[in-house]
Amino acid sequence: MKNRFLLFLLTTLLISYAQPGVAQQARTKALFNDNWKFYKGDAANAEKADFADANWRSLDLPHDWSIEGPFSQEWASATGYLPGGIGWYRKTFTVAPEQQNKKLFLYFDGVYKNSEVWINGHHLGKRPNGFTPFQYEITNYLNKTGKNVVSVKVDHRQFADSRWYTGSGINRNVYLVAVQPVHVSLWGVAFTTPEVSAASALSQVTVSVTNTSPKAVEVQVKTELLDKQGKVVNQAQKQVNVGQGKEAEAALSFQVKNPKLWSVEQPNLYQLRVSLLVNGKKTDEVTESVGFRSFAFDANKGFSLNGKSMKLKGVCIHDDAGALGTAVPEEVWERRLITLKEGGVNSLRMSHNPHADYIYDLCDKLGFLVQDEAFDEWETGKNKWIAGWNVGTPGKDGYHEHFKEWADRDLADMILRNRNRPSIFMWSIGNEIDYPNDPYSHEVLNTGNNPQIYGKGYQPNNPPASRLSELSRHLVEVAKKYDTSRPITAALAGVVMSNFTDYPKVLDIVGYNYQEHRYPEDHAKYPDRVIYGSENGMRLNAWAAVDTNAYISAQYLWTGIDYMGEAGKWPSRSNGAGLLDLAGFKKPEYFFRQSLWSDKPMVYIGTSAVPKTEDKGIWSHRRADPTWNWKANDSVRVSCFTNADEAELFLNGKSLGRKSLAQSAQRVLYWDMVYAPGELMAKAYKNGKEVSRHELITAGAPVAIKANLDKKALARKGVAHVEINVVDKNGNLVYGADNEMTVTIEGPAQLLGMENGSHTAHENYKSEKRKVLHGKLLAYLQATQKPGKVKVTIQSPGLTPQIVELSVKQAQNGMSGGAGSASVK
Repeated sequence: MKNRFLLFLLTTLLISYAQPGVAQQARTKALFNDNWKFYKGDAANAEKADFADANWRSLDLPHDWSIEGPFSQEWASATGYLPGGIGWYRKTFTVAPEQQNKKLFLYFDGVYKNSEVWINGHHLGKRPNGFTPFQYEITNYLNKTGKNVVSVKVDHRQFADSRWYTGSGINRNVYLVAVQPVHVSLWGVAFTTPEVSAASALSQVTVSVTNTSPKAVEVQVKTELLDKQGKVVNQAQKQVNVGQGKEAEAALSFQVKNPKLWSVEQPNLYQLRVSLLVNGKKTDEVTESVGFRSFAFDANKGFSLNGKSMKLKGVCIHDDAGALGTAVPEEVWERRLITLKEGGVNSLRMSHNPHADYIYDLCDKLGFLVQDEAFDEWETGKNKWIAGWNVGTPGKDGYHEHFKEWADRDLADMILRNRNRPSIFMWSIGNEIDYPNDPYSHEVLNTGNNPQIYGKGYQPNNPPASRLSELSRHLVEVAKKYDTSRPITAALAGVVMSNFTDYPKVLDIVGYNYQEHRYPEDHAKYPDRVIYGSENGMRLNAWAAVDTNAYISAQYLWTGIDYMGEAGKWPSRSNGAGLLDLAGFKKPEYFFRQSLWSDKPMVYIGTSAVPKTEDKGIWSHRRADPTWNWKANDSVRVSCFTNADEAELFLNGKSLGRKSLAQSAQRVLYWDMVYAPGELMAKAYKNGKEVSRHELITAGAPVAIKANLDKKALARKGVAHVEINVVDKNGNLVYGADNEMTVTIEGPAQLLGMENGSHTAHENYKSEKRKVLHGKLLAYLQATQKPGKVKVTIQSPGLTPQIVELSVKQAQNGMSGGAGSASVK
């Protein structure tokens, strides 16, 4: 009886596994981030399977070793005075039973940089670019019944190889992909919507099928479009013959009636499910998020989305998140992007490289229009500052060394990875490649207005600007091989020079960096050219050039968030141009931009000493600190930002008068006064009715710590933000506090790092101690793999400590997650 039962059970399992209903297992894509070994430095023979790595450091990916420091003047200001070097990663794993007969691949979302990968000592390949994803097949080199070792060498000895901080290491996700011999090729689904309206949309899908089975096969390619409720809206299928060891494409199309359009206000998404069947059995299934939207650029009318004219209120962003370097969890970027959206931002420029995969997912879901950008330099290196921005002698290391061999593939891979995303609406082939004399030059630089230029006038020994025509034409041709549904652009810094070349002509739309003064002249001279602001400063007139000209569709502020690198002289080690600081906290300039870009009623007040001038340059921020703590008899300026009709200021309940926004040419309301402690409040009015208010209260001495937690529970590897504030006896933030905090954790979680937004602090980012700045500090808390209670204790000498508790729950499927609770003591 026992043997009969086992035979019955085995037969049942085999039958069920063979059924089409188990088809979702035809393909698996699992994170491959856990339990790696790491060694900083070079290690002879570390690629070999039998290499002894027991004494190496254990860690989980993503990982950025540069952010672990230490900060030092021996490194470069361009990359934040943090080290590069060589690092090795190794991971030992076994092949699961259900993967034994499948094709296995390692997919890297990005490794900075010059990565080389081995499996069981076999060299799989090298990828110089640190920002583009890549994949290697490992099937033929696996020990399917024993242990396997993947080894990765990362070479970032050229630490000053970028104009901003890049990090070092396997700083993005790694996946193990398992597929059947007949499967959808890497990035093998192309989804386009050539006709879109509120009544109907045409969908065209091209599927690339790979056949590694021993013979030619007839493959049924099936596409299904599912709405957010999971209902199949429409479908199509087609038969295609794929030869042994070959690839073949299947082109399908279908109509969708009354599609839910994707927009920045309502980012409606569908799921496109692509299935492959051979002899009626499913061999692969791929699902991608897609959307329906139409957009257009017009040389005279600007930009429209779904037939509606709109202005692109954009910001540029880099990859890092201060204390986390470039190994940034998804939750961190989600918090940042939601904050930017609340400020009125509707578009992002991915400067100046492809970003982590999940950021694009967030943009699809949150409703951002995205410019994806490939390169910051082409065949010749740009200046990389060592001793401070525009100080001393620059270095020239960088991607240009690999451009000739790798540029076409890197550009293609950027486009193939993201071509189905509704958020992406243009591809950029380069940023400031034409920066005058860095490196290209032209005789016209001896004359005219050149707001951005390196050196004086024409440099005859530099590469000629005419080379820009040849290179840009080639890159545009490469890009259009893979996508013709979006315009190709570039961000031009030396328009006065590039206008003497074909560079602007080969682009579909032309970005101008800090060249607002050229808009009217070039619009008249080149009436068919679509011009937009691809990088701009904070001055109001830069926005007015967009807001008052129908033919200018966009502004992309430099920058949305402060970032590491592109720093000044030591001790500066990061750039403060952002609307948000390194911790993602809102800066005063954020609220000014919100007053220009957001429709939601708002008012903000901040204070400063009465300045001689507010404008100190194109990146100059308005001084309006959110504090009402000054010395007796100080002369203080109160600045008010609002999108309402007028605002009224009150000091201790007494009105200091109303002021109308219409009477302020600079869109800022000012009250100059002598300081008196108490409560300062602004009320904003629309059509005579109060719509918003903001208050500042004079804070007393620091007394206690107040912590806010943004999550009640964490899933496995989930991240929570702990906002730490120094407060007085009444719970008011003490803006001038700089107390040092100590954060200790008990339970299944770890401290990833702490960030206060400082540009000059050189404390260890991985320490459990850090000072607050402006009374605030952000701690990143990450759950480990075990369930349980987490207790976070925050202490500082002389302050009442704070304890924050949350739970990490075990999900029903064995993974961490589920409901939980939080409490503050």
